[in-house]
Amino acid sequence: MAAANQQYYATRDPLGSGGDFTTAPEISQMFGELIGLWGADLWDRAGRPHAAWVELGPGRGTLSTDALRAAGKAGFVPPVHLVETSPVLRAAQAERLPHATWHDAIDTLPADRPLIAVANEFFDALPIRQLVKGTGGWFERLVACQDTLFLPIAGKQVPDGVIPEALRDAAAGSVIETSPASVAILRSLAQRIVAQGGALLVVDYGYDGPAVGDTLQAVRGHAYANPYEAPGEQDLTAHVDFGTLAAAAIVEGAQVAGPIGQGAFLGALGIAARAAALAKAAPDRAERITADHQRLTQAMGTLFQVLAVSSPDWPLPAGFA
Repeated sequence: MAAANQQYYATRDPLGSGGDFTTAPEISQMFGELIGLWGADLWDRAGRPHAAWVELGPGRGTLSTDALRAAGKAGFVPPVHLVETSPVLRAAQAERLPHATWHDAIDTLPADRPLIAVANEFFDALPIRQLVKGTGGWFERLVACQDTLFLPIAGKQVPDGVIPEALRDAAAGSVIETSPASVAILRSLAQRIVAQGGALLVVDYGYDGPAVGDTLQAVRGHAYANPYEAPGEQDLTAHVDFGTLAAAAIVEGAQVAGPIGQGAFLGALGIAARAAALAKAAPDRAERITADHQRLTQAMGTLFQVLAVSSPDWPLPAGFA
């Protein structure tokens, strides 16, 4: 999964009508603007420190562009740091954010100031492991290649001790997913935030786990595809286990808010008022703005979850009351 997605993202811009999928920032400017104001509000209540803006997996740079435009009107004009490995997407980001600093990994992010970081649809593309319940215990699912055909197969049996106790007696055929890469990145960022100050906002489709379920999927041309076909030519994702991410942050001493649904989060930040203002300013686009508002808060409102990880020395972030 890691190798396939590295090839996929390095060789194309997957976003928009001509790509494979569309993300919330590409749907409407309201999404990025509200996240920018979320960050500006937190920065202001923390005493306006010299903080950096960070986005993980920033796509075309649309979210950060909209966010920083809105944040700037509130006085928050931070240096911008983008964690991105794709040369194609870096080029698109540079058109919108020419003064940004790029990083291949979170290790090189600034260590001398608070970080206000955003990860929108980032964790879902990180590699997962799947454990499958067989008749005699749990087995790791592996991928085999026969000629040019990729197939899932059962690997070695794993000890019951690695399975969450509440899930050990699941029915045969049940699948549990873990993402060690996601936990490692979350823990590293939480350590930074506890030591330096700041917050991380995670927005993604997922669930409050751990739980049973096979969520591995592929998307190509805005439709679902077989994840074992054409590796490197389609987007591979899995739903994010927000419960495990929250637990990882708490272990590092961070404070956690959420997860809550994207619809409730955006509603608490005032998306209805922003939609009304945009519709009033552009009556010819009012119908489209209303549709975008409903898509962000209703169609995506419960599937997408929002989690905030922040320094225990900082105020609680807005949007989670």
